Amino acid sequence: MALRQCAIYGKGGIGKSTTTQNLVAALAEAGKKVMIIGCDPKADSTRLILHAKMQNTVMQLAADAGSVEDLELEDVLQVGFGGVKCAESGGPEPGVGCAGRGVITAINFLEEEGAYEEDLDFVFYDVLGDVVCGGFAMPIRENKAQEIYIVVSGEMMAMYAANNIAKGIVKYATSGGVRLAGLICNSRKTDREDELIMALAAKLGTQMIHFVPRDNVVQHAEIRRMTVIEYDKEAKQAYEYRTLAQKVIDNKLFVIPTPLEMEDLEDLLMEFGIMEVEDESVVGKAKEALPA
Repeated sequence: MALRQCAIYGKGGIGKSTTTQNLVAALAEAGKKVMIIGCDPKADSTRLILHAKMQNTVMQLAADAGSVEDLELEDVLQVGFGGVKCAESGGPEPGVGCAGRGVITAINFLEEEGAYEEDLDFVFYDVLGDVVCGGFAMPIRENKAQEIYIVVSGEMMAMYAANNIAKGIVKYATSGGVRLAGLICNSRKTDREDELIMALAAKLGTQMIHFVPRDNVVQHAEIRRMTVIEYDKEAKQAYEYRTLAQKVIDNKLFVIPTPLEMEDLEDLLMEFGIMEVEDESVVGKAKEALPA
């Protein structure tokens, strides 16, 4: 099969890195050859695959060596569970420089040094937060990743972020082949969460590719720096990640999304009871209580 390059986006704290690594572990178990490129200064995109606190990043290694040109591929590329290849872009110290530059530098270095070998089936880019700057949009902007998956939940801000990311995809879809491949709902156990995310997906013109239920086994595995599939391969959650992996393998629905206007998104949230209309009588009484 041809190499498929996928980027995982979503609101900060939504579980992108955990979801990506568990998905990749399931793909590796299924015999797929995969590489993860962490595009986050926290460098936490590969620790469950490598069983490590934090992988040495391209930016840190380049700083130690003097420049990125002084690095070798084996310096930055490590192999973990299931033969998964791992690299972390890293970034500058907090408050200094642009972290997005690390993403650009790392991807260019890996390409030039031959990390994208012919036998790879998938490359996954685990990208920081929202599409907030050109650096973090690089996997989309430079047409590196052509399949974009957005991790979302039924929480309001997670859905706002998903809609904003869809806007970013539209911006770059016209100049390249980048497409939205689906929403992955990483459940927060909000009311009617699966229905809400399916409704959001329909509005965006895409699919909820899988609903990942909340399960404490994920945290138990993370404490031991392992994916669920490695920690407890018979766990119900392990089968959820296997199902997600198979859906990604079989996925053919790649679209230019149709992002919502803010009013339409808020209407959707109100329809499902996520945003409640203020009771005017309560608001009025509160205003009357204020000093003149």
